[in-house]
Amino acid sequence: MKPLEGLLVIDLSQFLSGPSASLRLADLGARVVKIERPDTGDLCRHLYISNLELDGDSTLFHSINRNKESFVADLKEAAGLASVLGLIEKSDVVLHNFRPGVIEKLGLDYESLSIHHPKLIYGEISGYGRTGPWSKKPGQDLLVQSLSGLAWLNGDADQPPVPFGLAIADLYAGAHLCQGILACLVRRGITGKGGKVEVSLLESTLDFQFEVLTTFLNDGGKLPQRSHHNNAHAYLGAPYGIYATEDGYLALAMGSLTTLSTLLELPALLSYSGPKDAFDQRDEIKALLTEHLRQHTTEYWLARLEPNDYWCADVFTWPTLMDHPAFQALDMLQTVGRSEAVTMTTTRCPIRIDGGVLKSSRGAPRLGADTDALRKEFGLS
Repeated sequence: MKPLEGLLVIDLSQFLSGPSASLRLADLGARVVKIERPDTGDLCRHLYISNLELDGDSTLFHSINRNKESFVADLKEAAGLASVLGLIEKSDVVLHNFRPGVIEKLGLDYESLSIHHPKLIYGEISGYGRTGPWSKKPGQDLLVQSLSGLAWLNGDADQPPVPFGLAIADLYAGAHLCQGILACLVRRGITGKGGKVEVSLLESTLDFQFEVLTTFLNDGGKLPQRSHHNNAHAYLGAPYGIYATEDGYLALAMGSLTTLSTLLELPALLSYSGPKDAFDQRDEIKALLTEHLRQHTTEYWLARLEPNDYWCADVFTWPTLMDHPAFQALDMLQTVGRSEAVTMTTTRCPIRIDGGVLKSSRGAPRLGADTDALRKEFGLS
């Protein structure tokens, strides 16, 4: 039995942040009913990555909405709103990611719902919080990365700000919402009291940077300085970075430059053996390493470094990684589908419970696929 079996989640959200939270709840055993507008549904159904689709919906929608049910309702019409309220009355958790003010107009805000449903756990994601001058701004991942300062940590010093190649603001906010919901479920189990969980994309992205922001706040407000060569962490000194070799790339984490000098047969590094040299002379050191590491293959350098427990790694592509026994041992992939004819390979939940992995072959639902069955089950008009 999965930990959340028996719980009903009503998911009013769309795109990535909210659905990623309900996806994790579904992975953990909750029954998730996705509320979608008629005709178009979640706009993520048509948000394509590389124009790749499956059975009429984007693979992005399939991957983030697997193992859920779809209920169609027009929340602007009385009948549709009444149906959703009927589902909420039977639910344990409700979540959404509407802009502030929208949910109140629908009468689906926590204050309204909790009057009749005091045990309800209610979660919401906004872009920048419910108050403040940015509260009405679009909560979009790239915009949040840009405003949060995150983009200035990536890339080399002579490059413009570089965003992550992933929707990290959305996904971190979803993870934080899931954490808050689980915490409130635990509290409800103890006290019987429901609760409201609020997260924002901006707060989650700031929390993502807690390590470096703490340094900035306690180091006289010095801005991070990206290295000119092989930057991988704006606050860490040499050799931290990824370097080209004769046939590929080599990642070097933190470690003694004196030891590295011996293992790489690079005596020039001994000139930087002072305790502060790794950072103060970071670019000079990285320039030396850049030139030196090109002389041999990645395998050659790994054979010298790994037996001596120097922190290093090859830099894999996805095909190389997935061919490796270390990846295969994780059993990280699963096949999900709407039918035997409509299937897709994706990742599984990364959490293990009692030593077992959490998988489900149930794919993302077609728009409104479960509406009639849910109406009958819950006696909705």
